[in-house]
Amino acid sequence: MEPVTDTLTGQLLIAMPGMGDPRFAHSVIYVCAHSDDGAMGLIVNKPAPEVRFADLLEQLNIPTGHGTRDIRVHFGGPVENGRGFVLHSGDYQSGAGTLEVDDAISMTATQDILEDIAAGNGPERSMLALGYSGWGPGQLEGEIAQNGWLTASAPADILFGRANEHKWSAALKVLGIDPLLLSSEAGHA
Repeated sequence: MEPVTDTLTGQLLIAMPGMGDPRFAHSVIYVCAHSDDGAMGLIVNKPAPEVRFADLLEQLNIPTGHGTRDIRVHFGGPVENGRGFVLHSGDYQSGAGTLEVDDAISMTATQDILEDIAAGNGPERSMLALGYSGWGPGQLEGEIAQNGWLTASAPADILFGRANEHKWSAALKVLGIDPLLLSSEAGHA
């Protein structure tokens, strides 16, 4: 297999109509890591309405104060969906380990970031995802080659914006594609 030369780290994956896996229908995924060993990313447009941030903090015995922001909890993907991943602006570093995706975006999966957010000391912008999306070596490249995903740059307003229902079409518009022109069926002239 050819080594990965063009990494997708820091890019968006935009699910094409007709995506075979319903868990990823109309998904927008931020790729946190991509190498010859595979890829890992977080779905940024599928909220988990049954899970509230305040309830998670309570379950983890993390005290909250008046400065605690209520951040939206998302379904990050089907792998390890009991584990939390915080995608956040690059202004925060965890003492226990933060993955710097690029200069502006990082990801932290340790409890200390939740404690800092609860205390009002966390990153300026953040979103919490339960679970992640993962691909083995060459798997994501194969799905892209089969037109399962489009790739695009990742504007912060798509990552951290609250209008989840518009993120898929906004991601397509980054590429200059009108979502209404995409069809899951191949057409014949």
